[in-house]
Amino acid sequence: MTAITYARYDMRRLYRNRRFLIFTIGFPLLLFLFIANSNKDVKLEGIPFPVYYLTGMMAWGTMNAVSAGGGIISFERSVGWTRQLRITPLPVGAYIATKVATGYVLACTTIVVLYIGSVTVPVHLTAGGWLLMTALVLVGLPPFAALGVFLGHAVKPDTLGPALGVISSIFALLGGAWFPLSTSGTLYDVTKLLPSYWLVQAGKAGYTHQVWPLEGWIVLVVWTMAFTVLAVRAYRRDTGKV
Repeated sequence: MTAITYARYDMRRLYRNRRFLIFTIGFPLLLFLFIANSNKDVKLEGIPFPVYYLTGMMAWGTMNAVSAGGGIISFERSVGWTRQLRITPLPVGAYIATKVATGYVLACTTIVVLYIGSVTVPVHLTAGGWLLMTALVLVGLPPFAALGVFLGHAVKPDTLGPALGVISSIFALLGGAWFPLSTSGTLYDVTKLLPSYWLVQAGKAGYTHQVWPLEGWIVLVVWTMAFTVLAVRAYRRDTGKV
């Protein structure tokens, strides 16, 4: 089985999972349309509320998307599918990369649907602002892709859905996806140490045309490395049992 063939199969399966689609696309879109339309003239953290909330819902939805891509591993482990794949020509690296790529495709779908929905609010950004915001959201997702791969090897299928939902919701809440928990003080300093905070700040970057400071990039790299180490260890434990 080639990596391309497996990727096609994986994407078809993920797009048929209604629960994942509801949490990655449906809920973020509905919340954005309802809440942003009710606060069109409000400013939050110096930017229009619709811009802020659009990015918050993008952060929440795309976090769910990329982590769900890796989370599929848990279901494949439970039915012995991963054992079968290990005796095929498909390399382990290609297998993991396929999961990450699948999550990213779903994340891009979430972004496109939210952008289409934003026309009704409407959200006003320059062409460069839209591109910058989109690029920063995509660049900020690797920690959650690695988290999904880790959970896929460490959590059983019957607890995977709740685990992904709770963890992504906590990251979204603390990162300010729905509303900023604080704009100063100790709590604010703590939230800035989370990758989800910088995902939400992509909207501000798109509005002001200023990319994240060095602090944001360091936070993303550290979290990506930490979750990658956990994912590698979980994979080795899992393969050691077979």
